[in-house]
Amino acid sequence: MTASVLQISVGLPRDEAWAGNLKRTAIDKRAVTDPVRVRRTGIDGDHVADTVHHGGPDKAVYAFAREDLDRWEAELGAVIRNGQFGENLTTTGIDVNAALVGERWRIGEVLLEVADVRIPCSVFKNWMGLGGYDDTAWVKRFALDQRPGPYFRVLEEGLFRVGDEIRVEHRPDHAITVTHLFRALTTERHLQPALLQIDGLAESLRTRIQAGKMG
Repeated sequence: MTASVLQISVGLPRDEAWAGNLKRTAIDKRAVTDPVRVRRTGIDGDHVADTVHHGGPDKAVYAFAREDLDRWEAELGAVIRNGQFGENLTTTGIDVNAALVGERWRIGEVLLEVADVRIPCSVFKNWMGLGGYDDTAWVKRFALDQRPGPYFRVLEEGLFRVGDEIRVEHRPDHAITVTHLFRALTTERHLQPALLQIDGLAESLRTRIQAGKMG
């Protein structure tokens, strides 16, 4: 199967009582059908509510695989639509969690580079609770799955659209995948020193690890 983009989703900030301390969120992302422009700061039309914990050049685009959403559908016994996990790109035909930090994907005119991973937060927990899922256990459940999906920085701006092929243009010479990075940041913090030896890691993560502030 050719790896491709199944859906592109963007969201606008909304005031919501359940949305953490800020009471504002853009997690509810909806599909766009026309070609969209991607800039260093993200996809046109996609906005960030909590700029302290989300967004920025190293979290410009977030991807989650349809195959992983299908697994969650089976486990939860409920429909999960594309974009429901707050992802900008719903992909198919590629294991997004096996991507390496620093791996580069060409999609349409755009060149993306894996830089960070999603860490589940209270807003994600409460958002899933609105859908009838057990929000009290959601963060732990999602974390134990260890398939969080990658954040990308944008190396080359341009247009992409639904149906575009995902072509891996570069794979670094190391073994630190999205899943490995997630484990290092959450349950296996002894893995963190190795992260400092690789290129492509989000600068905010590098700074916090060097300062001993990641656990």
